[in-house]
Amino acid sequence: MTFVTTTVRQLTGRRKPEPDPEDRTNVSDLDRRRPGVRITMAIIAVVVVGALIVMSAGPLLWLFKSALSTSQDILRDPFGWWPSGVQWQNLSDAWNKIQIGQYLMNTIWMTLGCWFFGLLVAVTGGYGIAILKPAYARFINAAVLATLFIPGVVSLISLYVTVLDVPLVGVSLVNTFWAVWLPSAASAFNVLLVARFFDGLPKDVFEAARIDGSGVFRVLWSIVLPMSKPVLGVVSLLTIVAAWKDFLWPMLVLPSPDLQPLSVGLYRISDTAPTSLLMAGMFISVIIPVLLFVIFQKQFLRSAGQAGAIKG
Repeated sequence: MTFVTTTVRQLTGRRKPEPDPEDRTNVSDLDRRRPGVRITMAIIAVVVVGALIVMSAGPLLWLFKSALSTSQDILRDPFGWWPSGVQWQNLSDAWNKIQIGQYLMNTIWMTLGCWFFGLLVAVTGGYGIAILKPAYARFINAAVLATLFIPGVVSLISLYVTVLDVPLVGVSLVNTFWAVWLPSAASAFNVLLVARFFDGLPKDVFEAARIDGSGVFRVLWSIVLPMSKPVLGVVSLLTIVAAWKDFLWPMLVLPSPDLQPLSVGLYRISDTAPTSLLMAGMFISVIIPVLLFVIFQKQFLRSAGQAGAIKG
């Protein structure tokens, strides 16, 4: 029977189309034509998407509602759908009365410094390990990799003592942003991530640049950095998010209220500030990074996708 079927297909010139491997799913086309299967899949899709929306946007919407409510509404009915009266002045009062504006500027300044020095260390460290490759590059790579297995809590005391009295210099970095910038810049994960990306760049380009007489810094600035925008975007995103939400270390090295970021400042005033103003301050601290991600989401997602595609 198989021979006859094959012969007929050869004579008629018709061949059964082979299924595309990318189109294979757990539900066949025949099952999809059944009304019960279609309805079930539609219900599952609606439930899954609705659950994801509730889990992702629910806390932000609740915080927005609380930021526009009175303290009595928040305490009396915290899970109410809408406040009894919209209090838009809570945002301005939080900005001025509990110094959310000052905490926000401290956070932005601290985050920018962490981003700059973190990117500087990651790029130069990755460039030295992957491109320059000195004789001791393998030892440096292994030493950096070994630091990933050391919990941050273990080195917290020694790091604080170092910041309190910097060796060879004899100065204290406490109550200065340098105490946050310098430790955050030494990220072994970012250095290894950039080094792995640099290691995948075409070596012929670097050889041609050296033959043309380009120096080490010229190769880095004119060749490596323009080709490394994807990984630079990923490292920037990771560094900014980590610096924005950091709490423990800024609380230790920035005891002065005039220098504290939002994460520490909101905790410090949580016992004295009115609940409505505290919620408004928390909403301001959350909505700014969310808006930045929404505005630059194409750049962030494109950088992450390109970095993963190149290294995959």
